[in-house]
Amino acid sequence: MAFECQQSTQVSEDLPVFAENSFQSRADSLHFNLITESQNIELNCSNLFAKPKCKYFESANSTIKGVLCSCSGEKLPCNDVLSNCRRSIIDLPPALISEILNCLDPKELGVVSCVSTILHRIASEHHAWKEFYCERWGLPAVPTALSTGFPDEKSWKHLFVEREFRSKTFMGRYSIDVLYGHTEAVLTVFVLASAKLIFTSGYDAIVRMWDLEEGLSIASSRPLGCTIRAVAADRKLLVAGGTDGFIHCWKAVEGLPYLFDLCCSEKENTEFRLWEHEGPITSLALDLKWIYSGSWDMTVRVWDRAALKCVKILRHSDWVYGLAPNDTTVASTSGSDVYVWDTSSGTIRTVFHGAHAGNALSLARSRTGDFLFTGGEDGAIHMFEILNGCNETNLFQVATWFPHSGPVNSLAFEFPWLVSAADDGKLALIDVRKLVRTSKHFSRKKILRVSNVEPPQRMLHGFECNLISVGIGAERIVCGGEKGIVRIWNFSRALEIEQRARALRGIRLENRMRRRKLQIEITSKGVRTDQCSVAAKKIPMNGDRSAVWHNKRGTGGKLKA
Repeated sequence: MAFECQQSTQVSEDLPVFAENSFQSRADSLHFNLITESQNIELNCSNLFAKPKCKYFESANSTIKGVLCSCSGEKLPCNDVLSNCRRSIIDLPPALISEILNCLDPKELGVVSCVSTILHRIASEHHAWKEFYCERWGLPAVPTALSTGFPDEKSWKHLFVEREFRSKTFMGRYSIDVLYGHTEAVLTVFVLASAKLIFTSGYDAIVRMWDLEEGLSIASSRPLGCTIRAVAADRKLLVAGGTDGFIHCWKAVEGLPYLFDLCCSEKENTEFRLWEHEGPITSLALDLKWIYSGSWDMTVRVWDRAALKCVKILRHSDWVYGLAPNDTTVASTSGSDVYVWDTSSGTIRTVFHGAHAGNALSLARSRTGDFLFTGGEDGAIHMFEILNGCNETNLFQVATWFPHSGPVNSLAFEFPWLVSAADDGKLALIDVRKLVRTSKHFSRKKILRVSNVEPPQRMLHGFECNLISVGIGAERIVCGGEKGIVRIWNFSRALEIEQRARALRGIRLENRMRRRKLQIEITSKGVRTDQCSVAAKKIPMNGDRSAVWHNKRGTGGKLKA
């Protein structure tokens, strides 16, 4: 919002009196206009919180950055005219200030909190920080310890800043842990970060549970009788899909440290199967009410978790490779097409045909559900935005990457990092933070495809070909491949290592500055600073030195004699 002054050739002599008498009536009308038109104001932190400047005005819509007055004259000194009539944002009603702050992104809201102590308190306690955190990473593991008034507890702003800072760890140093236990290729990996657990399975038909932090095997199931291609879990249910068309389920056991009793040593009946698919199950997902399963029988089935019955069947035109639910919709890949379904009615909202040259083998989705990521046999990774209109839903292709030379078998997403695993034995790490922000900006205007997409920020080598599955969580990347080996790239100490490296760099810089200061002091006294001059000062180049040399030779001769 920019306000411009109208300059004229003559100054009115009655300006101070006129402004003093009319300001109050103008302010009353301005307060009403500002509230009614606040939704149409686009704020910019740099011009919103600048120091008030004295300007002239001809209408009553211009007082948020200071006092403007209407006249036909030159600009008068601010201290002489209307010095007691300035206004700032903190003079607005609290509800209007809250609406204004709602228009800002996290970075801008942080800038606002640095302007003054009052704005620091308002911006730091604003409810937008909770929304920012939840739309990126969901609720934390212990939400009850937030903002309850105790001094040792963290605010939503503190949690957001800390999590955002730690998201940079994937650009730092890492260690690799190798997990042995599977006898054949690992086809599926699932990271349950809230419980610090990893679940893996594959051709050996055994589901294994690992400790995410220690990298140790906790438990393994009995052989389930067929290849397991999909695993999903939350803190109450673990499901595994077999090529025989069943979904094998384990309920969480109350009081068990690692949630699930895969060995079924307890007396409780916590293990059961769901049958209805007519082909191998390739993908699974869970939410609070439903179980989602995709199969090569060209269907996605939606199951009621409480009744354990199939309530919806979503039929496709080709094999289903991946699915990703969110709220009332579920996205799926079938053949080379990408679908978005309405789970309540079982109808198609939109289809993107021919997304890949070949099958779309992998699918991931952002937590908010607005963005989809697909990987295909052509080695490409596409990013789509789901645009919901009044009567229709559209898929807009935002960006494309070609980081791999082979099919992209698996994708995993945790804001802001998208991780892909492919047949070329490499993992690609892509930061989509800028693209998400750009796409949200475009979604309210004319949509344009982003052409200047940055390449992947990092490539990791899996030390073998055909990486089949990948997961991300708790500052770790977990990957399974052909030889039955599970690898963990551990970035949890990256910040600590970086802090130590920065401290060492600071010490070296301080030593260089100290040496430089000493050299400057010596130079100012007119003395040469090189080492040769110092040595020449101590041992002059004259006959005495030769005498010392001969004496040393003479001493050596005596010792030999």
